[in-house]
Amino acid sequence: MGSFGKMAEVSAGKDSTTGHWEIAGLIIKKDFEYYPDGFPQEMMEKFMELTGMKGYLGNKAASGTEIIKELGEEHIRTGFPIVYTSADSVFQIAAHEQYFGLEKLYEVCDITRNKVLAGHNIGRVIARPFIGEPGNFTRTTNRHDYSLDAPGETLVDLLFRNGINTVSVGKVDDLFNGRGINIKYKTKSNLEGIARTADVIRKYKSSLIFTNLLDFDVYYGHRNDPAGFANALREFDENLPAILDALDETDVLVITADHGNDPTSNSSDHSREYVPLIVYSKQAESADLGVRATFADIGKSAADFFDIENSLDGTSFLGR
Repeated sequence: MGSFGKMAEVSAGKDSTTGHWEIAGLIIKKDFEYYPDGFPQEMMEKFMELTGMKGYLGNKAASGTEIIKELGEEHIRTGFPIVYTSADSVFQIAAHEQYFGLEKLYEVCDITRNKVLAGHNIGRVIARPFIGEPGNFTRTTNRHDYSLDAPGETLVDLLFRNGINTVSVGKVDDLFNGRGINIKYKTKSNLEGIARTADVIRKYKSSLIFTNLLDFDVYYGHRNDPAGFANALREFDENLPAILDALDETDVLVITADHGNDPTSNSSDHSREYVPLIVYSKQAESADLGVRATFADIGKSAADFFDIENSLDGTSFLGR
């Protein structure tokens, strides 16, 4: 039914921010900063000074689920936040919703993003709240990402500037740091994201709806769970008709990914690999879109769809 192909990532980096910016027509040539051995002492001293924290735990690259198992009890005892990173450019802060407080965690993350890391090109600060007691900690869905402004114009900037609704479903708004997004819906699961997407397709016409379904990445890719990943794909397939039924004759649906995350690899981090490209319209016949040189071809095609002159990266496939 749909047109199909695959896309290569050409931006420096392989994280969600880079991937979303490239999908939106902006190729990033300067990579973010990475700290695989933990953040420097000077940065952590500034973290304590500006956030008012008396200490911190961790400060290393780690799995988010493993580090709360390791340090969660000490975190409750001391009140110190757990700071960690990964192979991606992230400054992650984990804290217990009850003992530390969710709003306090958000405040610490906001100060870290806007003051502690001022002048540093770190992709995201991520609030990682959890609940439970020692031996039974669980991360919650109240995660919040604090990103950077894109260093150039993206598709959402272009459409926003031209008076076209830009609707974010999931964490898309966070990844663009709110810029260029005028309507936003937060979601806490793939199923909620699918249902919300179908709703907003019916609600908003002549709009860009940009959805991120994060369960694939968070629960299965990072945790090396191929069976869970397969079940999530099956769940998406079973619920895709809800989105298709919401489309009218003028709509174009694009299904893709912002990076790889192989649940069968030795690593629990993102991977640089081709991502799928599936494009569907009730008016169009199926076509082979081939191997696209960049994710930015989606942004360029969307700008073409809305008939707006632009200087976005990429090559439009809309005519195919």
